[in-house]
Amino acid sequence: MARGTVDPGEVRAAVAAVGEWLRDESVQAPARAELAAAVRGTARALAADAPGGSVEVRVPPFVAVQCIEGPRHTRGTPPNVVETDARTWLLLATGLLVFDEAVDSARLTASGSRAGEIARWLPLAQL
Repeated sequence: MARGTVDPGEVRAAVAAVGEWLRDESVQAPARAELAAAVRGTARALAADAPGGSVEVRVPPFVAVQCIEGPRHTRGTPPNVVETDARTWLLLATGLLVFDEAVDSARLTASGSRAGEIARWLPLAQL
């Protein structure tokens, strides 16, 4: 998938490829390329669904996107940041985990007054 473009069919396929692992952590983890495709696809889908630059969503080492309408951030540390690992992001993106539960369990950090606004855009894909 080209940077910045989102093909819903490709996103669904990428998420489906890691679905078994998302439902059952004891299943062997997907290959890095499969994991990267699912993470990048869902994050870019969020940026497409909620365009803007007021919140930065980071899923290292795979992707960082800006989303949510409002003041755009251009330099230094953004004022509104959501950061998590790939598995937690995909659980959120598929609706298998709720945003507040991820924050409460420290699986996700959300800093800034607008970071929590991404919750209304989740889930992004169904398994």
